[in-house]
Amino acid sequence: MTGFVDWLQESTAGLLTLAAVSIAVLLVLIIRVKLEPFIALIVVGLLTALAAGVPVGTLVGSAQGASDSLLESGFGGVLGHIAAIIGLGTLLGAVLEKSGGAQVLTSALLRAFGEKRAPLAMGVSGLIFGVPVFFDIGIFVLAPLVYVAAKQGGRSILLYCLPLLAGLSVTHAFLPPHPGPVAAAGLLGVDLGWVILMGAIACLPAWFLGGVLFSSWIGKRIDVPVPEEMLAASRQEGPGAAKDAPSLRLVALIIAVPLVLILLGTFGSILLAEGSRFSGVATFVGTPAVALTITVLLAFWLLGTRRGMTAKDLAELSSVALRPVAMILLVVGAGAFFGTVLAETGIGDAVANSLDSAGLPVILAAYVISCGMRIAQGSATVAIVTTTGIIAPTVTQLGYSQPQLALLVVAIAAGSIIASHVNDGGFWIVSRYFGISVQDTFKTWTVLETILSVVAFTVAALLMVFVS
Repeated sequence: MTGFVDWLQESTAGLLTLAAVSIAVLLVLIIRVKLEPFIALIVVGLLTALAAGVPVGTLVGSAQGASDSLLESGFGGVLGHIAAIIGLGTLLGAVLEKSGGAQVLTSALLRAFGEKRAPLAMGVSGLIFGVPVFFDIGIFVLAPLVYVAAKQGGRSILLYCLPLLAGLSVTHAFLPPHPGPVAAAGLLGVDLGWVILMGAIACLPAWFLGGVLFSSWIGKRIDVPVPEEMLAASRQEGPGAAKDAPSLRLVALIIAVPLVLILLGTFGSILLAEGSRFSGVATFVGTPAVALTITVLLAFWLLGTRRGMTAKDLAELSSVALRPVAMILLVVGAGAFFGTVLAETGIGDAVANSLDSAGLPVILAAYVISCGMRIAQGSATVAIVTTTGIIAPTVTQLGYSQPQLALLVVAIAAGSIIASHVNDGGFWIVSRYFGISVQDTFKTWTVLETILSVVAFTVAALLMVFVS
């Protein structure tokens, strides 16, 4: 028995076996037992640490103090970096949605592109509005415009909804302030400015190939009529911009401010003289939490207070918007703890040595692991957090630059959206909200997500060859 324990805790083969068993147990708890992912991650992290011989005091601390324990430092370390960003990003999206900004943006694009190019307008709407809002919220807000545009065009709703879905999907997967890329960036220690830049470079070709070309091709071959009950509801709500809705210029400004400030902070520190006043200002306003705080305050004022919303209205809006964030943060924190355990036990080193021996690039390994986690349990956030935790110990040894780390984030995010199927809530939202049969949802949405995933990863992998 002692020999087996020594083999498990000290040999490369034993540590890899422990890693494989840990991931298998994690998937069983999430998929079969239906345990909440954040609880499953904590349970598996604790069991893995104990199996690897981590002392109890190191793992959970003592009655006198636990701040330096793996549990608290692993769980809390990443949350200190990302909690404010995710929370502020959620508030920004809520204000834009409540004010009617989404309808303003999409209505303007539909007018600008014309009826013949309405599908492209919907895709661009998804790209732009997808930056500040969650994927499902974007669907709920913009779907009425899809119904009306498809009815007026007299064509399959797939021609209109798939471009929109592609835009919402790629921004949610690859661009801050969405939870997935923010969590991965925090775990790998990469600046969000680089994640924005590399994420945009990878997601735009993916959106064009999947959301424009594939959507146009498949939409002409599968005719799905507009759900009449949804069309009736959208007429009651009114598909156009409300009379008191904000201007297009104001909506565009609010969406652009945080991205511009974060990019200014990232590249200002490179281009401006170190220690100069301008460099300090750029670093301060470009800090993601500061940039988003400035933007949320602007949105509260310009889209809220100036348009008749009271302080009580804004408080209620914030309270409702932030409720779903709690579970996201718990999953991210638990995933970070699991990753910390993998690093502390030496499993990360064993994985690194195995990848090096096999000649498998880390970016490919990260993508494959993320794909597997996504297909197995359905949640993109869980796939990103778990994958990042697995490879983070390996990456720390490789001396990757910030651009390379950002491309690794893109690869992990790409894997997290592949092959959406019945264990993914997004699959059912798309199917039911747009009146698509399960069989046709597989043929359209599942294939679309896979195209987005593969193209984005391909771009990231090619860039990794040239970026240093």
